[in-house]
Amino acid sequence: MSPGAVGQRLVACLLNISEARSKDIVEKVARAAIFNSRGGQREGTTVLNIFSDHDYNRSVITIAASIDGIREAVLSACQQACQLIDMRGHVGDHPCMGAVDLVPIYPLGEKVGLEECGKEARALAVTLTEMVPGTSAFHFGFADLPQRRGLAQRRKELGWFRKDLDREAIKPDVGEKIERRYGLTGVGAGPYVTNCNVTIDTCDVDVGKRVAQGLRESSAGGLPGVQVLALPHEGAVEIACNVESVRGAPPEANWPSFTIGGEQYCHTPASLITARVAQLAGEHGVGTKGTALVGFTPKECRGLAEWALSQGIAEFWREQQRVRM
Repeated sequence: MSPGAVGQRLVACLLNISEARSKDIVEKVARAAIFNSRGGQREGTTVLNIFSDHDYNRSVITIAASIDGIREAVLSACQQACQLIDMRGHVGDHPCMGAVDLVPIYPLGEKVGLEECGKEARALAVTLTEMVPGTSAFHFGFADLPQRRGLAQRRKELGWFRKDLDREAIKPDVGEKIERRYGLTGVGAGPYVTNCNVTIDTCDVDVGKRVAQGLRESSAGGLPGVQVLALPHEGAVEIACNVESVRGAPPEANWPSFTIGGEQYCHTPASLITARVAQLAGEHGVGTKGTALVGFTPKECRGLAEWALSQGIAEFWREQQRVRM
């Protein structure tokens, strides 16, 4: 089958798990997505990338499959993660609520839309809580009906950013209550979200917070679709950005763009985020140390997934000739 034919019903799940310090555990979770319990390769599924951060103790596993096959692959990975990760002993600098912390589904092909991804995400959340008793989930984006609240809003409502989080006071959307072993999993769908992290040359988190405030979309002069945290990281401060795709034509030629259901979307380029962080940090006498991209742009993700699937490469992350951050 040609790469183009493979891609028409293609989706991606950027599975976020609360483990990065055991490579064995992370790879077992990734392999569970692409191999069945008998060791056979799951047809039409590939893992494109694994990004692990030791300080955050968090990994992002990029799983690509058709919308018709993504649930089985992701559920298998989630089940493995729940068996191997115990939140009662978790330590890491990145806020998190669950062993499987985040399960976002993004449409890549022209024959799959946001509503269908949202429906699949809701079904996935229900099945997860049935397969692994004690797990629980909240919805966001196109899985959150009827409000379609974004991930940042849901996290704020649930107290995700608080260190003194009262889990017993939270009522999950799916599941009876939050059990400390598994925590709470966010399951949702929406236009593709990229991650762009810029490190500034200071250990002062307060400076990082001021930079983050000036960068985020909700601030005057902020960048469209950019949600930001300032976190201690490897002896410095990382400006960690979730870059949400926004509807409409790109305002500049260098803004990456793509379509969903015939509608155009675009997202703020990493070069602009890096430049704006440098400007904001410079106002406090601080320089930048570098930028890390987690995974791919939407077009890169689709192109690589089409090629990997057309070649039958399930463990694409092992095949990459250069490290993708």
